[in-house]
Amino acid sequence: MLSSRPAPQDIQENIFGLTGEARSLADTLPELLVEARRIAVNVTAGWHGRRRAGPGETFWQFRPFLPGEAAQRVDWRRSARDNNLYVREREWEAAQTIWVWADLSSSMRFQSKQAPTSKRDRALLLMLALSYALSEAGERVGLTSLTRPLANRNATQTIAQTLVHENPAASFPNPDGVRRFSEVILFSDLLDPPEKLAQWMTTISGAGAKGHLVQLLDPIEETFPFRGPTQFEDPENGSQLKAGRAQTWRQEYLQRLAAHKDQISTLARKFGWSYTLHHTDHSVVEPLMLLHSRLANTPQHKIQGEPG
Repeated sequence: MLSSRPAPQDIQENIFGLTGEARSLADTLPELLVEARRIAVNVTAGWHGRRRAGPGETFWQFRPFLPGEAAQRVDWRRSARDNNLYVREREWEAAQTIWVWADLSSSMRFQSKQAPTSKRDRALLLMLALSYALSEAGERVGLTSLTRPLANRNATQTIAQTLVHENPAASFPNPDGVRRFSEVILFSDLLDPPEKLAQWMTTISGAGAKGHLVQLLDPIEETFPFRGPTQFEDPENGSQLKAGRAQTWRQEYLQRLAAHKDQISTLARKFGWSYTLHHTDHSVVEPLMLLHSRLANTPQHKIQGEPG
């Protein structure tokens, strides 16, 4: 995908490398944390945690007995049916974990004059606001592969501090720690090759988890308003491309972008994930409400029997 030349500040960050990006995050995150908290409070009144297994009186499901568990947890009546040992789970026992990730790669630093913020800062704001809201609703939230899941109000602050310390630049997080009873939410421009995204999604789904894709695009990435002599630069590798009459490229560019988004949407349907497109000149409220709705309606794991 083509992206117009980044602002001088972005070039400076490229020169300084990881140190410059870490400094940029450290300068930006305090303000984003305040804004994220304000947004979370305003849009999440009435949000509640989702039904899940845990201590309680309501039957949830039978699951296989695990080595090391106390024998008194075995449901002998259910286990007698097929000579396997089962545990009767009740609500809240195996709390689900929600893993979040904001793509902080170079392409996410892009911001046109038509947008009030960069893709990176919008991704961070959405991720932090959602983390606040989920934490307040009693969910376990963690930064994929970099923090443990936390079920307290410090989760969002821990995520922000980890971002500054670790300065992750990967488009997709390491999926090794993702397990069953988990959901992964990715905030990214998703301009990487679809094959790379599909490979990552395959690993997440293979672990028994579900995902949600939020694609963030700057408005000019959707409209390609360029005319006349224009120089484009790839923010990932610095390669440049010059167009004598940029307007002649518009139709082909828009067709390729539409095809790319269609591939992402197709992948989401194939894996049973949700897909949300968000433009950085729009309000943050809509994607947050969509995510909450989709998280609340996520099908739970198949019950392996019925209460007797």
